[in-house]
Amino acid sequence: MDSTLAAIGLPIALGIIMFGLGLDLTPADFARVGRNPRAVAVALACQLLLLPALCFGLVLALKLSPVMAVGMLLLAASPGGTVANLYSHLFRGDVALNVSLTAINSVIAVVTLPIIVNLAIWWFRPGDMTVGLQFSKTLEVFMIVLGPVALGMLVRRLAPGFARRMDKPVRVASALILALIILAVAITQRQVLMTHLASLAGVTSAFCVLSLTLGYWVPRLLRIERRQAIASGFEVGLHNATLAIVIAQSVLQVPDMALPAAFYGVLMFPLAAGFGFLITKKAGTKPASVPV
Repeated sequence: MDSTLAAIGLPIALGIIMFGLGLDLTPADFARVGRNPRAVAVALACQLLLLPALCFGLVLALKLSPVMAVGMLLLAASPGGTVANLYSHLFRGDVALNVSLTAINSVIAVVTLPIIVNLAIWWFRPGDMTVGLQFSKTLEVFMIVLGPVALGMLVRRLAPGFARRMDKPVRVASALILALIILAVAITQRQVLMTHLASLAGVTSAFCVLSLTLGYWVPRLLRIERRQAIASGFEVGLHNATLAIVIAQSVLQVPDMALPAAFYGVLMFPLAAGFGFLITKKAGTKPASVPV
């Protein structure tokens, strides 16, 4: 990928997506955690502890190359995105819990993402690179993740009418940007992509299905209410692939490391839909219709 695009274009694109997330958040979303502490704690444990361990075991079992292995752990360390909110709504989950978890994960990821990625780099040794141990890169991740979110929340507070009007256009723009980023990665890294096509399609599909399953069934086994378990399933199972791509391209500056996130960004949509219909059918309920 062109260095100018990687250094400037990708962070700007992610900024638009994270700004849109901020437009949909309020301080009440963070305060709401106090009303569902157990569900939040279980979902965060799945996201921050069980999921990286699951991903680590998966890449070891499938013997991925060091660069691809770190790319998978980078994806596992990325927080959930707004897509989780949509799927939770469609399949009768607790959307308010999703919003709260997305808000909290976006903050926590500033600390946990560098730690997990650094551990992956230390273990797999794909080259001389770090993210997070250096203050400048910690600040870079902080600005990429939280800066646009905080700006979006500020705009919503100061101009709520404008925020409501911009909500749908920014969501549409976010979806288009995600598609363009994945397409750009696929085109510029097509030779490497073809080399790893079979292994990456398999590992990213397996990771997505296992993430969704873990996020839903762990809460259910711990007797978390079903709607909250659905919210947890989609929050844990649907990651912010754009963030992982930007970190790989712009912070770590290893374009090949973005390929797992690019594959995942395409495959997660049909896999999440299939998972949603499966758990809906099992419970004997119908998915909700999408509001126009």
